[in-house]
Amino acid sequence: MTTAVPPRPTVCVIGAGISGLTTSKILSDYAIPFDTFESGDRVGGNWAFKNSNGHSSAYRSLHIDTSAEGLRFKDFAISTSYPDFPHHSQVQQYLEDYSAAFDLKRHIRFNTSVKHAERLDGGGWRIDTSDGETRHYDVLVVGNGHHWDPRFPQFPGTFDGETMHSHHYIDPEEPLHLRGKRILVVGIGNSASDIVSELSQQSNRNRVFLSTRSGAWVVPKYMLGKPVDQLISTFPRLPMKPQRYLARALPRLLSGDMTHYGLPQPNHHFLEAHPTQSSELLVRLGSGDAVAKPNVRALEGNRVRFVDDSVEDIDVIIWATGYNITFPFFDEDFLSAPDNRIDLFKRILVPGIDDLMLVGFGQAIPTLFPFVECQASLVARYLAGTYRPPAVPKMKAAIAADHERYLGHMHDSARHTQQLDYHVYADDMVRRELPAGRKRARGQGPVALAGRAATQIGKERVDAH
Repeated sequence: MTTAVPPRPTVCVIGAGISGLTTSKILSDYAIPFDTFESGDRVGGNWAFKNSNGHSSAYRSLHIDTSAEGLRFKDFAISTSYPDFPHHSQVQQYLEDYSAAFDLKRHIRFNTSVKHAERLDGGGWRIDTSDGETRHYDVLVVGNGHHWDPRFPQFPGTFDGETMHSHHYIDPEEPLHLRGKRILVVGIGNSASDIVSELSQQSNRNRVFLSTRSGAWVVPKYMLGKPVDQLISTFPRLPMKPQRYLARALPRLLSGDMTHYGLPQPNHHFLEAHPTQSSELLVRLGSGDAVAKPNVRALEGNRVRFVDDSVEDIDVIIWATGYNITFPFFDEDFLSAPDNRIDLFKRILVPGIDDLMLVGFGQAIPTLFPFVECQASLVARYLAGTYRPPAVPKMKAAIAADHERYLGHMHDSARHTQQLDYHVYADDMVRRELPAGRKRARGQGPVALAGRAATQIGKERVDAH
């Protein structure tokens, strides 16, 4: 007996960065009709250096912090010629090669952004795009990323010098001339450490300060001659709590006491906040090329006062203070992420909205690539009718449980609202959620998504007459 294949819904995908591109590929695998809208001029999202949409945060010297083997997709090998830590141009080329191998560009409308996405009363979507067209789809998949809308802190006073967010930093000459200056970098994430390391090189003749509120555990990219993420992946997988406990000694073994470099003692244990991975920052601090400072207390014209009441004359402030999660195409009362908090079942589904999926909204350790591939697999199975999510109350209960699992031990800040361990996430999906969803689809039938937009258009036309 042949099982009838359920009709496929039409899908709109927003974004051709890692999230949208991976989703597009797996939708293609499942023969699900879709269009992908990309506001920039090429694939790659954050890795598309100087992308025409201004959303790329890549700077000229940027290398990915995850080793090449860790960022590869399961069904597409990465070039063996790549170094352990590829340059951003190589990451973007990998994504170009991926899109070419699976013929994805024929589905992508470049230089075309989604200006407004409206959910229709009976389900389905009205999509208004920047080319002046209105299109209708049964399902919307959002993959617009969360590292493009700069987040700024608020401090008392005013600053008379030049300022910019790390999002806009390119190199010591672009967009600002950053040589022979007194520069303050605020933040201690990976971008902050890279920028401090670059600008504090003696050839730039700068005086560079690094200000951090809560401190961070800074660990090198290599351990025992191997990339740290590769070495750790060979260890036996332990439950999360003992894993975190045993890992507490790791940064002290690799880097020592953070206060030795002038940094504050982190106000959290290792892996209770996103660690900073840099093989250069501590050398710069230890060599006196850069100077660590505590949190900013106030801005005082051309000076900055810190919470220890020290004061420094500053010419330029670079805010390396993270990003907002933003959906500019939604009405704010429909969906938003205040303080970067948004409740999603498996970081994908909004309970009660069965035709909307978000992909890539997680700060996955060690990297985003396999995480979004795992998410896209669930999305495609759902749209193909072989996966069905649980009822809304169970979805909400699972969200609360996952929040405690991934974030219960984390330092409370907007930076860590999306934190998760990819290996734990993938294990849960493969061993539990996907099989459970397949069983629900067999017992209850798939969620009927196909044809919603067409039905609503027809209804609107009848109502109009």
